[in-house]
Amino acid sequence: MEFFRIKRDIPFMRHALIFNLISFASFALAVFFLATRGLHLSIEFTGGTVIEVSHPQAPDLEKIREAVGKLGYAETQVQNFGSSRDILIRLPLAKGESAAQQSDKALAAVRSVDSLAELRRVEFVGPQVGSELAADGAMALLFVVIGIMLYLAIRFEWKFAIAAIVANLHDVVIILGFFAAFQWEFSLAVLAAILAVLGYSVNESVVIFDRIRENFRKMRKASPREVIDNAITSTASRTIITHLSTEMMVISMLIFGGPALFYFALALTIGIVFGIYSSVFVAAAMAMWLGIKREDLVKPIKKKDDFEPVP
Repeated sequence: MEFFRIKRDIPFMRHALIFNLISFASFALAVFFLATRGLHLSIEFTGGTVIEVSHPQAPDLEKIREAVGKLGYAETQVQNFGSSRDILIRLPLAKGESAAQQSDKALAAVRSVDSLAELRRVEFVGPQVGSELAADGAMALLFVVIGIMLYLAIRFEWKFAIAAIVANLHDVVIILGFFAAFQWEFSLAVLAAILAVLGYSVNESVVIFDRIRENFRKMRKASPREVIDNAITSTASRTIITHLSTEMMVISMLIFGGPALFYFALALTIGIVFGIYSSVFVAAAMAMWLGIKREDLVKPIKKKDDFEPVP
């Protein structure tokens, strides 16, 4: 579907070097924040106390968050769990306090809002479990990257595989850089958002790469730069419609989803914006710098001789 068509090709690759320098600078800045400030890991990674509380009726989460927040812990999470009447409270590790002591304080704070609240369970999540989650998350990210490279190398060509992975890792590091710079909480939900961004970004790269391969068959006299510019321009309508509609949904979730979905939606918002940028100015430009040409994608047809040699 196309709501509009751009008649003249936009010379994106003419300015590829400038945009690549901007990408490198932003990438280096993100790495700097990751190295100097690090990620503000959630209780799921660092360990803490998990408390489940049940209510006879749906409680006011904002009042409960305010009451629990007054306990003085550095970071707390209060969200619905299972149904609107059940809430899950996560408290960070506190020196000199056991899980039972933390649960008593949290339950007292909840009952100051709803006296009929009932404690269902209390669990202590140790740092060892958190480190295992971090390792499993890193392993999942590694497998996704390897899978994407194999898929693109088989479907297209190894140069496209390298270009797409560089672009996708660019998106991941930029998201992590934002979370490190502003010390936003990094949770399992944010990790899930990053994995979603990887798939979303590679899909955009595949669309452009597919059009580049098609153009190499049609535009036989065009240079690789002209082929890439035409591919990006001709898919611009689809890109704008797809990403705009997706971004509208994600921003709605960011605004109205509440604290439980805020950082998940924030990571998706950043990832989608930079996913568009990287697909055009990182992946496509990287393929051009690697020397992609017609012979890489369009195999020459071997002609049979009209006469077979006489033995």
